[in-house]
Amino acid sequence: MFMINLLLLIVPVLLAMAFLTLVERKMLGYMQLRKGPNVVGPYGLLQPFADAMKLFIKEPLKPLTSSIILFIIAPTLALTLAFTMWIPLPMPQPLINMNMGILFILATSSLGVYTILWSGWASNSKYALIGALRAVAQTISYEVTLAIILLSVLLMNGSFTLSTLISTQQPIWLLLPTWPLAMMWFISTLAETNRAPFDLAEGESELVSGFNVEYAAGPFALFFMAEYTNIIMMNALTTTLFLGTFFDPTTPELFTFNFMLKTLALTSMFLWIRASYPRFRYDQLMHLLWKNFLPLTLALCMWHISLPIIMASIPPQT
Repeated sequence: MFMINLLLLIVPVLLAMAFLTLVERKMLGYMQLRKGPNVVGPYGLLQPFADAMKLFIKEPLKPLTSSIILFIIAPTLALTLAFTMWIPLPMPQPLINMNMGILFILATSSLGVYTILWSGWASNSKYALIGALRAVAQTISYEVTLAIILLSVLLMNGSFTLSTLISTQQPIWLLLPTWPLAMMWFISTLAETNRAPFDLAEGESELVSGFNVEYAAGPFALFFMAEYTNIIMMNALTTTLFLGTFFDPTTPELFTFNFMLKTLALTSMFLWIRASYPRFRYDQLMHLLWKNFLPLTLALCMWHISLPIIMASIPPQT
């Protein structure tokens, strides 16, 4: 039964990831006054399958001076971790109901740093190593604010379990009382997934392609799939944390539809931002986090800690 549920989770995520690549190319095309993919299949709908077939049929190239084992393990582990993070998400029921679901997602996303570092180091290429070091510094930095924002949300939720966020947000979305945190969370998820304008790890103008410069064919496709799966997962987590959907046990399909709609809207914002903003300089990237986001998130976290203490100390009215 578990294996069937696992397949019912993985297959839709794979399809969503495949068509997200098509939606991105179409959206970027229309924003730049061109058509985008429109040859393979009606309106280009079969383009993701053609791309996947091309990449997995090609011969994977391995640089002679690379560390072969790590070079192959890195993309495989990246995709495995990307799928693992979906396990505790309530949609409306999680695959495994974890008491520490939020901490599990935070820990698993932290492990994703190793795949980028291994790929850059194992490639034995200067560009790949510089891209990997950039990505590691960026990801570790922005995880600090993600953790503090999660802590603030948990203080209002009263539990580390993601499922309880559904009942917490029955009266009102947490987006409204915590909108500064939600905005910083959204920008931090852009940086966490190495998306424009924070795509310093893959800066084509500086690093050719960054940490994956030596990858081709199937291993490159695995990195590509992991990136887009992470994008959808982070937006699904944002929906769970800040845009909670009313859940009626008699109509779970309504919850799923609302959940998917909100996740799609947030993912479209990722694509819109890519089409609109230029890449940050590296010093601007770090300045934004350490000089702006970190003091703000710490102050708001202290506020959320002190609020229930103050409310509990007020004597009840007689």
